[in-house]
Amino acid sequence: MSTPQLPTPQAAVPDWRAAAGPSYGGYTSPIPVVRTHLGHALASEWTKIKSVRSTIWTLGVFVVLVLGIGLLAAVVVSNSSSEMNGENPLSLGFFGLLLGLMCIITLGVLTTASEYGTGMIRTTMTACPSRARVLAAKAIVFFAVAFVVTLVATSFVAFVDASLLKDNGAKDPSAGEWLKGTVGVSLYVALLGLLSLIVGSIIRHSAGAITIMIGAVLAPLVVALFMFSQSLENVRQALFEYSIPNQLSVFYSNSLSESGPSGWDPLWIIVGVTAVAFAGAVALLEKRDV
Repeated sequence: MSTPQLPTPQAAVPDWRAAAGPSYGGYTSPIPVVRTHLGHALASEWTKIKSVRSTIWTLGVFVVLVLGIGLLAAVVVSNSSSEMNGENPLSLGFFGLLLGLMCIITLGVLTTASEYGTGMIRTTMTACPSRARVLAAKAIVFFAVAFVVTLVATSFVAFVDASLLKDNGAKDPSAGEWLKGTVGVSLYVALLGLLSLIVGSIIRHSAGAITIMIGAVLAPLVVALFMFSQSLENVRQALFEYSIPNQLSVFYSNSLSESGPSGWDPLWIIVGVTAVAFAGAVALLEKRDV
């Protein structure tokens, strides 16, 4: 005769009914479902940009170039017998900012293109299927970082240069010149970096996008220097006037040409170009596979 088996006690089944997740056929997920929004995407992009080494290196080199060249130029002029002859002392910050611009361009491209190179973009798009939201979050975070860093660096150089060159015949900058030489030029640099981010999203290749942006910065001015034909004088003049170095110098009241953009015109030009490029990048993101 067989020994009667006692009933085996069943394991306690956890009660998931208190969870906040949705119910599917009697099963309720223990993971609460939260509707995502732009704030989540911003937090994600902020975590990315502050945790990668490229941000520290590019912004670090940018600050060194802007401060180093800007302050060195002021020290050389103040210790020499040369006079500023009523020129704007803030203009000495132009040279360091022009070189540092390459760092902002590089960081802008890497903010998007590097994710395509590593494949991380697939994870990003899975977490946030709204591609326009992803690009908008990247743009907002990058623009804020680039603007703040540029504003701090250019403002420091401007105040130090103005104080050092006060006894060398430099003019006392007006409120408008202070605003253009600090806030205005910082907005322009941040927008140019944002344009680089958009180009990186379109090209999806870091080296290619960086090359395109550096060419856009330097090529028009270099090409114009070698246009000796009289028939190309109008083209040469246009390249001079609308080249990025010349537009950057407008913020320091030191334009390379007597005509062309003036005042705040360069800022409105870069705003328009960036807006058009952003719309094109969003349209391509919606059509392409990641």
